[in-house]
Amino acid sequence: MEIRHLRAFVAVADEGSFTRASDRLHVVQSAVSAGVRSLERELGTRLFDRNTRHVGLNDAGRALLPEARHVLDAVELAADAVAQVKQGLSGLVVLGTMQAQGMRAVGVPRLLAAFRSDHPGVSVSVRHVGGSQAMADGVREGRLDLAFLSAIDGRAHGLLLTPLASEAMMLACPPSHPLAGRSDVELSDLSDEPFVELPEGWGTRLASDRAFALAGVRRTVTYEVNDTASLADYVREGLAISLLPPSLGANVPELVFVPIRRHGPSFDTYLAESAERRATAATQALAATIRRRFGGDGSSDRG
Repeated sequence: MEIRHLRAFVAVADEGSFTRASDRLHVVQSAVSAGVRSLERELGTRLFDRNTRHVGLNDAGRALLPEARHVLDAVELAADAVAQVKQGLSGLVVLGTMQAQGMRAVGVPRLLAAFRSDHPGVSVSVRHVGGSQAMADGVREGRLDLAFLSAIDGRAHGLLLTPLASEAMMLACPPSHPLAGRSDVELSDLSDEPFVELPEGWGTRLASDRAFALAGVRRTVTYEVNDTASLADYVREGLAISLLPPSLGANVPELVFVPIRRHGPSFDTYLAESAERRATAATQALAATIRRRFGGDGSSDRG
């Protein structure tokens, strides 16, 4: 069983396409197809269900995928160990992040600039791959080495989570809203209001959904957008309200933030690492830098 065939198999499984897998591996598509066919011949079974528009894993492929990832991780670690002896700390770390507005407490560019100064041989690839739940899955499955994420709906299995920062979420509304002048509100006061939200699986959405569920209050999500700037615009124009940490609306002076009296959610930021894969030396170094910067206790060093 050849490593390059396993790499081709994992790339096709991740991308759902032979064309995208070839782009990812920087090889011609015929080489990817040949690698998968060779692996299927060796195992005596097909690994994908193929049609003209989609390539998906079958039961055999799903069984092989986690084991193939383990093998490729082991190969990478072996090569990494030799590289450290030859040339010092080097390699690539793939880091998932939330949208820039949600990363104010962390300050990713400053963090990475300090890390590069200490470890110039390490490259860090920053990716935004969707909401917090998608990034948690990316760390579990090995597509991301580390990730900054928020609430993940209690499904933290397979992850090591280091708390970095926490901010209370509040009612965000325009100054003309009847609740804008209140000192605080209950979630039940909001049950008849139209809401604008980020997509399901994103940090603030998960925190809000959980808070309303715990309070036993139903709400109506009328608008769903995929960036906080648009969300703030909907609130500013009086189309809807939302629950947000005030830092996400810091650049929108037209918004009013009203504290939630009970069951109020918080926007919690974590560093997520795999609890099941041994990290490369480069990944360990970046994780250690992040933990030192924040003390691993949820306190934020913004300086």
